[in-house]
Amino acid sequence: MSDNFFSFSVKEAGGKTISLEQYKGKLILVVNVASKCGFTKQYEGLEALSKKYREQGLLVLGFPCNQFGAQEPGIDAEIQSFCSLTFGVDFPVLAKVDVNGENASPVYEFLKSSAPGLLGSEAIKWNFTKFLVARDGKVLSRHASNVEPKSLEAEIEKALQ
Repeated sequence: MSDNFFSFSVKEAGGKTISLEQYKGKLILVVNVASKCGFTKQYEGLEALSKKYREQGLLVLGFPCNQFGAQEPGIDAEIQSFCSLTFGVDFPVLAKVDVNGENASPVYEFLKSSAPGLLGSEAIKWNFTKFLVARDGKVLSRHASNVEPKSLEAEIEKALQ
């Protein structure tokens, strides 16, 4: 497995495969998102971070996932519409992925092994788990679902320096 976030390819919501290499040099906040979750309101905080730090090099990337309580049941087009219309999201929300299990996205396998959770567990526990990836593609940190996006500002500011 690669040891660099930017060496992976992912699918956009429209189905086109893109290389994460195009984001090299940016600080990336990766979040597994869902439209019908108790944490869905975090889209507001994620969009606020995106707007505040975009010019300095932060990119928020959303990966919809339906593995937790079936809280992201829609197809990619519905997810895009929800994010845009409900929360004004303009950061990339990619194609739906699995984050755990045998069909887990290779990007998530990399993130989980690079920054294990509580007690060394690699499994993603719920929607809105956040990973901060440095400009060089190494994982800086992992944050649980209940961590509000705003609380990551100090760490983001430090990483952007």
